[in-house]
Amino acid sequence: MMLVEAFLEYLEFERRYSKNTIQAYKIDLIAFTDFCEIEFNQVDLENVHYNQIRVWIVSLVNNEVSNRSINRKVSSLKSFYKFLQKIGKIKLNPLVNHKALKVQKKIQTPFSQNEIEDVLKLIKNNSDFESVRDRLIIEMMYSTGMRRIELVNIKEKDINHVNKTIKILGKRSKERYVMILPSVYKTLEEYLNQKIKLKTVDSEVLFVTKKGVKIYETLVYRIINLYFSKVSTKAKKSPHVLRHAFATHLLNNGASLNSVKELLGHSSLASTQVYTHNNLEQIKKVYNKAHPRESI
Repeated sequence: MMLVEAFLEYLEFERRYSKNTIQAYKIDLIAFTDFCEIEFNQVDLENVHYNQIRVWIVSLVNNEVSNRSINRKVSSLKSFYKFLQKIGKIKLNPLVNHKALKVQKKIQTPFSQNEIEDVLKLIKNNSDFESVRDRLIIEMMYSTGMRRIELVNIKEKDINHVNKTIKILGKRSKERYVMILPSVYKTLEEYLNQKIKLKTVDSEVLFVTKKGVKIYETLVYRIINLYFSKVSTKAKKSPHVLRHAFATHLLNNGASLNSVKELLGHSSLASTQVYTHNNLEQIKKVYNKAHPRESI
């Protein structure tokens, strides 16, 4: 377990992974360690062979763990062995030639522009603190595409009131700046005026509860789910679907994939390309209209 602990410290202090991500790695590695001890009477992971890992994978399949979850667990293990290579504990990563299990790609349906407008109309005329805060959360998430955890961690000092921008701390502590639309800034001013009247406990953070403490991720989910349940019949109504809507609507209105990538804070274009599935019909229309053979 000492190597596992060293790996987790590496993820925290050198790779700057989030606590939730590190916890996920820890759970996967402990589960694999327990499996090796029970099945092979082996606790030293640096001497594990691929055949043993394959037995573990087969056991997960037999226990009806989804291919997507299995791939994530194997990815945790692969990263661990890369770390062991890095510190000289092993010469060859036993998973170097492993091929991921096939998974069916999930195409999420984003909220439509009408659904978002209907939600904003729903709470536009309410002026109590929680209504104004909720409206700002929805407007800000939709207009910037920020992640739920990024929204929760915004501090008041991160807002540049002159340039109308917000500094966002994304995954792996990567900073980016997002713009505040004039209509959103108006809601922000209304919210800050309401917030001053509260006895705030966490005064540095932007978003707080009615009791003045920092909001949490589950609350953001409940807010999005509550309001969109009133206007949408979609199966999933989450902050991530709102992020999908931001990206899809930008692409539908002519934004480049690379621009959307930067706004979303993705590290690679491959992560952003998932949104092109939702944009396919719009791409077809542009193609049919623009291609020189169409006029023949």
